[in-house]
Amino acid sequence: MYKNASELIDLCKENNKKIHDIALEKEKGLTGLKEEEVRKIYRDRIKIMRDSSLETLNKAVPSVSGLTSGTAKRLMEYIKRGKTILCQDTLYSVARAFSCFEVNASMGKIVAAPTAGSCGILPACLFTVEEKENISEEILENAFITATAIGDIIEQNATLSGAEGGCQAECGSAAAMASGALVYMLGGKINQIFHAASMTITNVMGQVCDPIAGLVEIPCAKRNAIGVVNALLCADLALAGIECIVPFDEVVEAMYNIGKSLPAELRETGLGGLAGTPTGAKIRKKIFGE
Repeated sequence: MYKNASELIDLCKENNKKIHDIALEKEKGLTGLKEEEVRKIYRDRIKIMRDSSLETLNKAVPSVSGLTSGTAKRLMEYIKRGKTILCQDTLYSVARAFSCFEVNASMGKIVAAPTAGSCGILPACLFTVEEKENISEEILENAFITATAIGDIIEQNATLSGAEGGCQAECGSAAAMASGALVYMLGGKINQIFHAASMTITNVMGQVCDPIAGLVEIPCAKRNAIGVVNALLCADLALAGIECIVPFDEVVEAMYNIGKSLPAELRETGLGGLAGTPTGAKIRKKIFGE
């Protein structure tokens, strides 16, 4: 039905529809399901995301490796003290991203959005703004559908895999999905949705994937945090009327080309970047005895 943002924008304008309307039509065609059946699947996934975004805010849940634990809880305790540099809404969103990530690292149930390693960014952003702005359930649901359309375009024309394209393809794509969805939630126009998504990816262009010990924990959790801030910022920029000079489709192509040029050591192999530091090597040896 559509392969890129340009085609999707044209479809929306020609049919006087929103991105989520076109995305739903595509999903119905692919699955053979009725609209309400598709929406039921979304609602089920949204519940899982909401639960995981809250689960470790007040309790430390250790990961299987022991590398990450209690980050969300510590950040919440800091927020409650009332003296923060960033606004508390932003930090609360980051804490919810940490919570999703900690549930994943402890083998709990999450939704890959679009990947497990970037699972905290989209729900953290959307749920925080939903609560702050008292967004309706229908608008929230449509925002998640809008996000999947953005992710679909990236997947069709580039990659969502850190092993193929670096962290720019995982956390970068998740942040782009979140940023565009936020613009929709707050009444932005279709072009603004893609300006937000474009700026979000450009801000992390070239970001490598270098998990210590090859485990999706460090620095992945902190990159979920910066992904949240990136998405919130770019949504605000787009809503303010600030545009990305390079169109979304060209941004995605550039991201893909950069990903292909990254050496294997910087694409989820756990060999380069932070994973290749002396500390990274010590942690790997401690966990795996290598």
